[in-house]
Amino acid sequence: MAWSREETVSRGEMRDIQLAKMQKTVAYVYGKNPFYRNKLDEAGVKPGDIKSLDDVRRLPFTTKMQIRDNYPFNLFTAPQEEIVEYHATSGTTGKPVVVGYTRKDLELWNEVMARACTGAGITSKDVVQNMYGYGLFTGGLGAHYGTIRVGAAVIPISGGSTQRQIMLMQDFGTTAITSTPSFLMHVCEVGEQMGVDFRKLKLRTGLFGAEPWSESMRQAIQEKLGITACDIYGLSEIIGPGVSFECHEARNGLHINEDFFYPEIIDPDTGEVLPCGATGELVITTIGNEGQPLLRFRTRDITRLSLEPCACGRTLVKMDRLSGRTDDMLIIRGVNFFPSQIESIILNRQGVAPHYLIVVERIGSMDEVNVQIEVTEDFMVRAAADVLAGSAGNILADVEVARQKVDRIRRDIKEVVGITVAVTLVPPGTIPRSEGKAKRVDDRRPR
Repeated sequence: MAWSREETVSRGEMRDIQLAKMQKTVAYVYGKNPFYRNKLDEAGVKPGDIKSLDDVRRLPFTTKMQIRDNYPFNLFTAPQEEIVEYHATSGTTGKPVVVGYTRKDLELWNEVMARACTGAGITSKDVVQNMYGYGLFTGGLGAHYGTIRVGAAVIPISGGSTQRQIMLMQDFGTTAITSTPSFLMHVCEVGEQMGVDFRKLKLRTGLFGAEPWSESMRQAIQEKLGITACDIYGLSEIIGPGVSFECHEARNGLHINEDFFYPEIIDPDTGEVLPCGATGELVITTIGNEGQPLLRFRTRDITRLSLEPCACGRTLVKMDRLSGRTDDMLIIRGVNFFPSQIESIILNRQGVAPHYLIVVERIGSMDEVNVQIEVTEDFMVRAAADVLAGSAGNILADVEVARQKVDRIRRDIKEVVGITVAVTLVPPGTIPRSEGKAKRVDDRRPR
């Protein structure tokens, strides 16, 4: 059963809804936001030119870099005094992507997350353990809002505290979970070590996302916990989680809340709009947001759209689970970052060379990152001379200097990117060189 009528309307009625909202959105940003007014003028498009949904392709694209360049509030369209909540992602040089929400935006977020929760089978009878992180990350509060909207009880425990998570599942009678898949798998492993049989608990369903996960991981989660595992997709720039969601009846694609988020698939190289069913880059125009509406935001996520009927009865267009990205962004434990963020930290350090490799592996169920960084020739020559001279004091001093470098780099990465990584200093020439684009990431996670 769907949460709202809009999830089951005819294709014709949905297109009418989308066109009316699209025309209103274009007029709104043109009249209120100087950035978009200039972009539309440069493209030779006026609000009155949007007479059909085919005219949407005349609108200019918006990129993540343009949002960063307008940090912090220049892309806000609503007046500052109407913004009631902020969220943000990490930025390439410490400056985050900032998103502002009006009260109406929070109501929209509540609505789409209620649809996602309902899609996963969550009702007012459930106790939902919310393991997504709270704070500037959108996952925690997004799931929180949706849970409350459907009338379920929420346990706002956030991430971490693995043994406490298990204790609350047992003691509070948790029936539904919202989490990143990798953290939940970690919880399963710890629980097994504690002798906990999750299948004997009251758990029955869950809503998982914020990172890529495979069908094999879904099967593992369902077998270990005895639940139905549903996928959810979102972007902080758009609203947060709730852009699309799987239904528990089918779980073969994610329903896009297209009455709020107008989707297109484009060729990532040419920008040409592709027909429904073709694989390409997902582009979304927000047609309900007040605080920071975006025109044709390039998500960089690769997927395809489908209008095939669904067993759940929803008529919303579906998107496939993501098959990749058009850029080099990494998603680790729900945190998005780019290799360039690591590079900016390394280049500010003395004694290390600008050659590095980010190694990503799945250890157990958790994604782990090891940043390998070459030291300079001068550092190696000095250390080798101390070893040859047999100077114990100098050798210990060299070791301490290396340890301090590792600690500072690791601390800076945690501060800027938001995740804990391992840092390994390696000899000069260790990192492979390339005549073309340097390989900065060695992603060894199973596909």
